[in-house]
This record gives sequence, C-alpha cells and structure tokens, in this order.
Amino acid sequence: MKPGEMFAHIGSIVASLMFVWAMFKQFFPYQLSNQIEKHSQRLVTLVYPYIQITFHEFTGERLMRSEAYSAIENYLSSKASTQAKRLKADIGKNNQSLVLSMDDHEEVADEFNGVKLWWAYGKHISKSQSTISFHHPMSDEKRYYKLTFHKSNRDLILGRYLSHVLKEGKAIKVKNRQRKLYTNSGAYWSHVVFEHPATFQTLAMDPKEKEMIIDDLITFSKAGEFYARIGRAWKRGYLLYGPPGTGKSTMIAAMANFLGYDLYDLELTAVKDNTELRKLLIETSSKSIIVIEDIDCSLDLTGQRRKKKEEVEEKDQRQKQQGMQEREVKSSQKLDPALVRKGRMDKHIELSYCGYEAFKLLARNYLNIESHNLFGRICELLKETKITPAEVAEHLMPKNAFRDADLYLKSLIQALELAKEDARKSQHDPHWTENDSEDKATEKSTNYTST
Repeated sequence: MKPGEMFAHIGSIVASLMFVWAMFKQFFPYQLSNQIEKHSQRLVTLVYPYIQITFHEFTGERLMRSEAYSAIENYLSSKASTQAKRLKADIGKNNQSLVLSMDDHEEVADEFNGVKLWWAYGKHISKSQSTISFHHPMSDEKRYYKLTFHKSNRDLILGRYLSHVLKEGKAIKVKNRQRKLYTNSGAYWSHVVFEHPATFQTLAMDPKEKEMIIDDLITFSKAGEFYARIGRAWKRGYLLYGPPGTGKSTMIAAMANFLGYDLYDLELTAVKDNTELRKLLIETSSKSIIVIEDIDCSLDLTGQRRKKKEEVEEKDQRQKQQGMQEREVKSSQKLDPALVRKGRMDKHIELSYCGYEAFKLLARNYLNIESHNLFGRICELLKETKITPAEVAEHLMPKNAFRDADLYLKSLIQALELAKEDARKSQHDPHWTENDSEDKATEKSTNYTST
C-alpha cells in the first residue's frame, strides 16, 4: 500500500470511529455513556505510564488567582522564550521590558536531577449567560498549566521538584517586580517607585572592602533555610558610619538594587512612641531594607532602661524642652552599646575619605578616563588631605559638552591643595576653625539597615 493510500485509509477509520462515538453519545442514555467513559479512562490509566497534574489560574469559591499558577508562570518564562515556537508578548510593569510567555496549547520541556518532564499551557472556553447581555453569551476562559511526568518519578516530582519550581518562581517575581521606596509620616507608610541608579560598580570605595560587602550580602540572601534551621530570625544589621559625603546613602541604594529589595526609610523623629514604631515595623514586607539615617542624632532609643516611671517622665519632659537645640549643639552622640551589639548591628562598615582607588573609579565614571599624567599628583595629595568622594565627584562633574579632563583634574588638584593648606593652618593656629575652610565634612553620622 502506498503512503498516500495508507494515510487515507487511516483517516477514514478515525472519521468512522468519531462518527460512531458521536452517535453513541447522542442516542444512548447518559448514565451508560458516562460509565463507559469512566471505565475506558481507567483502562487507559493502566497502560499509560505518565501522570498529569493541572494547575488552574483561579481556585476556591472566591476565584482568587492561584499563587502556584503565578509562580509556575514566572518559572516557565525563560524556558518559553528559548523553547516555545508560539509565544505571547506583553509589556512588563516597569514599562521597559518585554515579557514573553507560552501561547495557547504550547509545550516546553524541563529537566530536574536527570528526570525529564513537560509543561503545557492551555485554556477551557465556556459560554456563560450574562445578566447585562442575556442574548449575547460571554466567553469564560479558564487558563491552566499541565505538568506531565513518568509515574516512576512521582515522589521526586511531587516533593523536591514542585518545591523548587515554586521557590524559583517566587524569587523571579521578587526580582522583576517594580520596587518601592517607603517613607513614614507618623505611624503610616507612603511610597513612591524606587528608581535610584546606584550600583556597586559605580560606588567609590576600596575594591577589597566592596567585594567583602558583596560576598556578605550574597551569603545572607541565600541563607534563609540556614536561619530557619538554627532558629534565628532571617535578618542582618549593618552600621554604616563616616563623615557626610562618603557614600552611606549611595551604599544603601546599591544594596537595595543588588538584592532587588524594597527600601523603608524610617524617620524616628516622626514616631511618637514604641507602639507606633512597632506598628511601622510590622507593616514592612519581607525582602526589604529598613534604614534609619543619622541614628546618632535621633531621639533616645534605649532610654537607659530606667527603673522608675517618674525618672522616664522627667527625662521625656527635659527632651521636649531642649528639643532641636540640644541636637544642634552635639556633633556626634555616642550610641548605646545595646543598639550596636551583634544581632542588631552584625557588620560595621566605615565609609571614610576618598582614597586613590576610589578616585580612579570616579574618574572613570565621570570623565571616562583610565589614566592621566595628573593622576600621580592627585595620588600624593589624597594621602595628605581629607576629602570626601562627594567633593571629588563635584569637581569631576562635567560642566559642558567637551569634557576637558585636564580642566576638571586641575580643579580637583586646586581643591586638594587648599584643603592641605587649611589642615596645616589648623594645626599651627589654635583659633583656626572649620568655618574658615571649604572642607567642613567631618561630622560623624550613622545608618542602620536591616533585611
């Protein structure tokens, strides 16, 4: 039999079977046809070696979107873009990236611990009558993902694999979501979109210390199971301290961008009491950074643990009377040891004045140069003077479209020489004050971040 005749014969047989099945369903009682269909499915199950699991988009009586469905959708997004032949495209929430997903009835393969399995995307369309338009039935789409795998791998797939899919899908959602910057007004948070461009690549600091911080963040971000196993809260505190303009706020933004976390900027002076503070902290989300800026200038957080209520009230009254005047007089307030102990401030990071390596990074960022004949002179002056990265960046900031590197580097050298001269005068003249110099960035401040 020729191939063409064979296919025609097979097609005729299939068509006949479909006709017979249609006639059977139409003329035989529903109960009988239902019983035959049920037993036929059981027969197929005995010889069919694969198991199928369906994950519907909406579950429950309230038709809430399934978290499992969302996690699977995120997990399969990368596989769909590389395997699927038919794709659906949409704009992401940030309106900048294109999101690809599988089209209807498309299938992609996955592999886990050497076991191969398949994901298929589909939907059921049913006609439903609407009270708004009774004569025009509306289409009700019920989307789903179907997972197919061999029955010999049941325990592996139902256990470790599905847990892996849900965990990775949720992590992708966190990474791709539009992150937010929260600020508090009293006991309430408000937010805006967090779009700070800072990264560790552009952060001006010692490269070795920067690498150490990055390694610490990576280790912490992947240690959720470890913290749960040892019975500790999954959080880590960082104390950032140094003169103003040394990059503490930029460091926090770089941390948030690196981890993909939301940012909560907690203003303690706007918080009335411990009840409001507790409420604010409870309302923060997981995978976030809580920041308290200038904590040394904030209100007394520990209260020195006074025993008598009268002493606490007396101290509160004294603070109200002194107010901002007292905080303006103090340039640096010593932190309570209970606040900086391990478990609250796990890592202390000093952000100091600009060194030569930090300067070279700023020169590359601002002037797009790797070397220059004036670098040697700048290196010598940086060893002899104290100048913050913010001040260096101000001198390197292009003032016109030509970006004359010589002009900006000479401006920096002039500022460094002036700072050197001011430092020399302050050592020899006891009446010399910081107000006589342009270099005033010596006041200490601190930040506290917790994830």
